[in-house]
Amino acid sequence: MEGVGALVKALGVSYAAGVNLYATIAVLGLAERLHWIAPLPGALGAVDSVWIIALAAVLYTLEFVATLVPGLASFWETVHTFIRPPAAAVLAAATVWGGGSTVTLAAALLGGGLALTTHGAKLGARYAIDASPEPFSNGAANLAELGVVSTLLITLWQHPVITLSAALVLLVLLLLAVRAVWRGARRALSRIRLRPARDRDAVSRGRG
Repeated sequence: MEGVGALVKALGVSYAAGVNLYATIAVLGLAERLHWIAPLPGALGAVDSVWIIALAAVLYTLEFVATLVPGLASFWETVHTFIRPPAAAVLAAATVWGGGSTVTLAAALLGGGLALTTHGAKLGARYAIDASPEPFSNGAANLAELGVVSTLLITLWQHPVITLSAALVLLVLLLLAVRAVWRGARRALSRIRLRPARDRDAVSRGRG
């Protein structure tokens, strides 16, 4: 049962890392140093290093600023497709490190896959948000993202199963919302493309 609990926590960490890797590391490190959560298990305890926290905070700040710029935000998120899932797999493995090779490998595989899913959902949402020319929607998304990651990571250590279950429900809702937004965008583009043809037909009929 202890192995299952550790695996659930590993998946929670990888979920958060798929959303924002740097915020995940910084929040985990700060939360442990401030005694908001119990000591981190396995090799994950390394994130409480002052240097690791500082590096993660700097990278998070850089990401926050970069994602305020339309166009650059989408590029940044696309590049992180190749960064977040592998890093999340490493964090998941570190969470259960010492619990046996089977559990460690399972955590890495499941954690990487879950992080790829959360990152993919976020990427779709970011592409939609980035279509707006102003930075305020991107800024609001950044703050909401930090709130979700922080809440998930802090509550995960007290109520791992409940927290991960709620996070998975949120992920499904986000995926459905992103799907609906992109379907609506495709329908709107289709109508725009068809309008000139209808206008030409109307002009032709009027001349006839």
